[in-house]
Amino acid sequence: MILLDDIEKVYRTDAGEVRALDGVSLNVEAGEFIAIMGASGSGKSTMMNIIGLLDDPTAGRYLLDGADVSKLDDDTRSKLRGRLFGFVFQSYNLVPRMTAIEQVELPLLYQRLPNRRQMAMEALERVGLADRANHHPNQLSGGQQQRVAIARSLVVHPNVILADEPTGALDTKTSEEVMGIFADLAREQAITVVVVTHEQNIAEFTNRTVRMRDGRILSDEPRPHPAMAVEAASDEPAGHPVSEVAR
Repeated sequence: MILLDDIEKVYRTDAGEVRALDGVSLNVEAGEFIAIMGASGSGKSTMMNIIGLLDDPTAGRYLLDGADVSKLDDDTRSKLRGRLFGFVFQSYNLVPRMTAIEQVELPLLYQRLPNRRQMAMEALERVGLADRANHHPNQLSGGQQQRVAIARSLVVHPNVILADEPTGALDTKTSEEVMGIFADLAREQAITVVVVTHEQNIAEFTNRTVRMRDGRILSDEPRPHPAMAVEAASDEPAGHPVSEVAR
């Protein structure tokens, strides 16, 4: 599904070059539930941004479902980003004046998809928030706001969910509930879930941990007994084939 081959990312500043990624290679299969760990500045968020087509590598090759991303034009990349990826962030990124169901509808508005309200309600039901559909963010707990953000990432039926420190602002119990949702998505829907975290207890919920330091991968280890067991994913692929979206 995702293949990074000797990826480099160099930022040029007035003070000189900053090498955020230094020869990173990574293969992620469909339906995997993976944690990328590392301290601040290790390159984990940069790698996530490249995977999600939010940033371009300076060198190296990125294959997405077999397609070389560097050979795609900007319009195709934008279309792929909107249809293949769902994004979840620590800060939730909710619009204060919008209700939960309106937040979840946003990606559908951008893509001009029909049946938006029904699709948004179905996504809220998947995260257990159908009864909060008409609530605004200030009427929801932190965990409920993050569930809304997850529902918003799910509404376009993505192949991959990229979650950057999704439990960083949550208490332990709520963090476990959120990780349980991700585990269910990987197990039952064959959605690939990549969680960026610096917390060991969060990584223990996944079935694979990649550790980074100074822009390089230090280790890549499977976890045979995750805290919330993830069974083998369905043979039915989730989301949309890259070739179909790119048309």
